[in-house]
Amino acid sequence: KPPSNVARPLIKRTRAEEVMHLAVVACGNRLDETLTMVKSALLFSLKGIKFHIFAEDPLAPQFKERLNQWPRSVSAKFQYSIYPITFSVGNADEWKKLFKPCAAQRLFLPVILKDVDSLLYVDTDVLFLRPMDDIWSLLKSFNSTQLAAMAPEHEVPKIGWYSRFARHPFYGVTGVNSGVMLMNLTRIRSTMFKNSMIPSGLSWEDLLHPLYQKYKNHITWGDQDLLNIIFHYNPECLFIFPCQWNYRPDHCMYGSNCKGAEEEGVSILHGNRGVYHDDKQPAFKVVYDAIRDV
Repeated sequence: KPPSNVARPLIKRTRAEEVMHLAVVACGNRLDETLTMVKSALLFSLKGIKFHIFAEDPLAPQFKERLNQWPRSVSAKFQYSIYPITFSVGNADEWKKLFKPCAAQRLFLPVILKDVDSLLYVDTDVLFLRPMDDIWSLLKSFNSTQLAAMAPEHEVPKIGWYSRFARHPFYGVTGVNSGVMLMNLTRIRSTMFKNSMIPSGLSWEDLLHPLYQKYKNHITWGDQDLLNIIFHYNPECLFIFPCQWNYRPDHCMYGSNCKGAEEEGVSILHGNRGVYHDDKQPAFKVVYDAIRDV
């Protein structure tokens, strides 16, 4: 019989436990969708999470009420802050109308969250199917010039939107999808970005408004298009993660075209096109309903 008094090595905690930062922007009728995303992050994640929720004024008290109703066993795993929708440069009403309601707010995160080093931004229609810790760890894979990470917009150029229809510059061959975006905010704040407007480069904050003014009549997907333009001129700044980290209906509508998901499963589900709320993609809706009802 093995001895029962074998000494176990002590694990020393040399610093405060790392907290992961997750940002989301909610407007209109996105309360339940956002709370389901939050729930999915908490279901699987290991480290604590700080949620940064940017919400229209009518939604803010509803978020507080719902989050404060969750049991203590859950609330011990996270902190949250709720912020109003604010745009630091240009016309706020114009920014609010850019593609999805208020989504352009995400462009201003490096400017607003000055005390946050890094964060993961997700759209409200995103669900985590594995620990957020796993995508958070990709921050350590950035090289010295990379400051953000996204997945390709499409895996097959001949059926990709950007490669067929875009009227503006975009990243790489198929563009990138910004619904799941890992950001090193410290690097973003300290970088001068090459652009098509002036030769000397512009800071992130100074770049946003002139970029919008130049391309506003040529963009379809709002802030995602602006990000594609920025990283078209600064490709060395972007880390590309594979499609299973931003798995959308586009990956299975015309046959399966996300090899990573076939081999490893879906890590993050992105139910764009409203598929959680109709019957066009039943598999997406079943997953959403199951997590919503936990």
